[in-house]
Amino acid sequence: MPEWRISVDADETRAIYEGAIAGTDIATFVAAHGAGGSMSDRSMLAVTDALRARGFGVVRFNFLYKERGSSRPDPMPKLMATVTAVVERTRAELGNPRPLVIGGRSMGGRAASMLAAEAFPADGLLLLAYPLHPAGKPSQLRDAHLPRISMPVLCFNGTRDDLCTPALMKRALATVPAPWEMHWLDGADHSFHVLRSSGRNDAAVLSEVAEASARWAAGLAR
Repeated sequence: MPEWRISVDADETRAIYEGAIAGTDIATFVAAHGAGGSMSDRSMLAVTDALRARGFGVVRFNFLYKERGSSRPDPMPKLMATVTAVVERTRAELGNPRPLVIGGRSMGGRAASMLAAEAFPADGLLLLAYPLHPAGKPSQLRDAHLPRISMPVLCFNGTRDDLCTPALMKRALATVPAPWEMHWLDGADHSFHVLRSSGRNDAAVLSEVAEASARWAAGLAR
């Protein structure tokens, strides 16, 4: 799997591209990790494998703070600059692939959504557990930029996600003009984990995510 060294202003990070497991890529997903994770954490590897099995090419990368070994996330402008640099390198390495989708898990998806609100050149936004508000602070909604997004969006959240409830998300999306497809994962929490009593396991949840994402990506390609 190719590993790229990518400059972000005066800093540098790494990214890895992995193509679809079989056939050509139906879409290329530049996938950002969450605040407490990395490009190689268990959840990122699991979702990458699930998406690649459904035809996605996936580019994983570290935000700068994680590349330095820090646990304190970079400021949002630096997160956005890192996503931008990785997308630019992806276009250069892969010959401007289409459709090209930005997004990622939790904080990483939020950074990509901030770019999407600034008319960033991408074909779609794929959000995995969008953090609508900080844990325990439902009044501090992270939704002010959402009405400025115009590209197609597919957003997955669990019905047990303590950073995003269905009622609050429904209210937030009331003023969003973008073609936003909201997919609720029954019984899943912010990490897409389900309880054993639900009758299914985490792998089944990721399979649901990947299948829905593949259907959505097929629409982007038309």
